[in-house]
Amino acid sequence: LQNVRIDPSSISFSMWKDIPVPFYLSVHFFEVLNPKEVLQGAKPVLNERGPYVYREYRYKTNITFHDNDTVSFLEYRRLFFQPDLSNGTEEDYIVVPNIMLMGAAVMMENLPNFVKIILSGALAGLKQEAFMNRTVGEIMWGYDDPLVDTINAIVPGLIPFKGKFGLFIEFNSSHSGLFTVDTGMKNISRVHMVDTWNGLKMVNYWRSNECNMINGTAGEMWPPFMSPTSLEFYSPDACRSMTLVYEQSGKFQGVPTYRFVAPKTLFANGTEYPPNEGFCPCMQSGILNVSTCRHNAPMFISHPHFYNADPSLLNAVEGLHPSKDKHGLFLDIHPMTGIPMNCSIKLQLNLYIKQVVGIIQTGRIKPVVLPLLWFGESGYIEGSVLKQFYTSLVLIPSVLEYLQYIFLGLSVPLIISALVLLAMSQ
Repeated sequence: LQNVRIDPSSISFSMWKDIPVPFYLSVHFFEVLNPKEVLQGAKPVLNERGPYVYREYRYKTNITFHDNDTVSFLEYRRLFFQPDLSNGTEEDYIVVPNIMLMGAAVMMENLPNFVKIILSGALAGLKQEAFMNRTVGEIMWGYDDPLVDTINAIVPGLIPFKGKFGLFIEFNSSHSGLFTVDTGMKNISRVHMVDTWNGLKMVNYWRSNECNMINGTAGEMWPPFMSPTSLEFYSPDACRSMTLVYEQSGKFQGVPTYRFVAPKTLFANGTEYPPNEGFCPCMQSGILNVSTCRHNAPMFISHPHFYNADPSLLNAVEGLHPSKDKHGLFLDIHPMTGIPMNCSIKLQLNLYIKQVVGIIQTGRIKPVVLPLLWFGESGYIEGSVLKQFYTSLVLIPSVLEYLQYIFLGLSVPLIISALVLLAMSQ
């Protein structure tokens, strides 16, 4: 118990502070093979490109212990491209939707026509089209786009940022918010449980208190002595708490584990799963509308390839092949300590696109939730850390257990002899 508390003297503290497990971010892009036909109303044909793999380093700063048995911290992520593990380079060109243009078009759909006409004229002057051909590095880490300043000039406040635009521009060398979690010093069953995130007990992205609740841990470790039921964690990337359910027991490199996976209801809509009504307005089941925490852009997250989603999403495009083995997420956790041994978290980022009257660049595009990319964060304990873990938490307890039975076996004849002697003396 002492060794799993968040305490500088505990064995797990250094692992918690500077995670020794090698994490990798793998990004798979969906290239649109028929952009001209999509503008005329055809079904998008997609081709998966990648993976583009990045070594991920995580470390905590601003670690501050508080009098109420909590500790606050910022966790930073730094990413480094790994050419030897990737199927391609960051200089690869990929045809994808013009995310700024198509997203802004949907966001402006209900504005007066003259505003949309002004924007459409500006887009023509900037030679902006519905689809763009950019490098992986540009899409990931940002590119200078005059469209940002143009939209801000025509509709002030529609896009609350300036300069470069990139899907992962805020992901690298940045933190995921100020977490304050329980240290477990007084109550070990609360260790790692989130007390506040950015000073909040609840977020305000969603339409119900239940959906806005910050539940579980920060997603790194869990309280010890886990039961084979479920676990919860708060994900700043998904802007919500998520619950995974127990699937099976197993072993990772000889260490016993519980595997937790996403239930089919994780991204279900309110019709299919009423408790998720607070995450609406919803579309088809299997996609989560994250526009409220993504600057009101028409963005959705899902499992990769629309795994576990409404078949209509899959049928609206060509080139997707959902598979549990390839696209399902899981966590393998040592139940005695609550420490993950092997994990793979996978999410897909999607953009809702459609024809918007008054903006000619949107052509006759039929409404569709179009996959942009899917990414997976994976890591597992290995090397000296695994050896120490196995020795401390598997080998030694097993030896002690066997010794217990040996001593019990030796004690039985002694007890019988003592009873015989006692009876003879009487």
